[in-house]
Amino acid sequence: MRDQKEPRLSKWAFFLGDLFLVGVACLLYYKSTTPLGSWQGGLIVLSVASGAFLAILPFILEYRTTVRLVEADALADTVGLIKNLNVVAEQIASVTARWQGVQEVADRVAGTSKAIAERMSAEAKAFTEFMHKSNDNEKSTLRLEVDKLRRAEGEWVHVLVRMLDHVYALHVGAMRSGQPHLIAQMDQFQHACRDAARRIGLTPFAATAADPFDAQRHQVMEGHEAPAEGATVAETVATGYTFQGRLLRPALVRLEGAEGNGGAAANGGEKRADGAQSQLPLGSAKAAVAGEQA
Repeated sequence: MRDQKEPRLSKWAFFLGDLFLVGVACLLYYKSTTPLGSWQGGLIVLSVASGAFLAILPFILEYRTTVRLVEADALADTVGLIKNLNVVAEQIASVTARWQGVQEVADRVAGTSKAIAERMSAEAKAFTEFMHKSNDNEKSTLRLEVDKLRRAEGEWVHVLVRMLDHVYALHVGAMRSGQPHLIAQMDQFQHACRDAARRIGLTPFAATAADPFDAQRHQVMEGHEAPAEGATVAETVATGYTFQGRLLRPALVRLEGAEGNGGAAANGGEKRADGAQSQLPLGSAKAAVAGEQA
């Protein structure tokens, strides 16, 4: 609403007219004889009513003028609001157009993102397949290398067992010779060889005389009958072996009371010790080593 001064109507003329009419009524009252006549009373009442009307007339006119000004101001404000609504409508239209542009850009970005995601999925799938193939090839290569290592380990364990068998045969021959110096030298040599073999987990063992026969760790020579219950060991013909805690080969023993005991056994001890290698399953050493690694 615009700030306007309230209209001021000059009221002195109305007040003067009011005083004049009231004076006329008073003059008529004093000049008339009592009781008043009807025409005299009517003139007095008319004069007083006219004076009262003239007294309130300027206020009525000012009120009407003020109301009209307020209505004019309200109409002007309404017109201004309508203009503002037009501006707001234009702004809404502009924002709507911009939003449509943003929506189109978002749709293009979504399409591009979808294409990139599909391409990434395809590349990830191809990379996964490539990695699987590479892993399979690498596993095959490693498995082949492990098999080669196991076969090589079985071979050198087999060779080492043969060498220890020959060392034991030489030790038995030295024991049969009865020469203390030779026995001491062979004893030291055998201990040194066995200590070197223990570092890789190959441990030889032998049965002592009068030990009970154990089918899990002992084996009789070929051509001999199965030992009876309670049989005892007379001597060890060839040592047994364990590889990394697992039995690799049982010890070849001769039992008490077996055929060939006595002088023939004493004279042919070296020969039996040297030939024991052909009676033990040394060829199974490689398989046993492979089973241990598996």
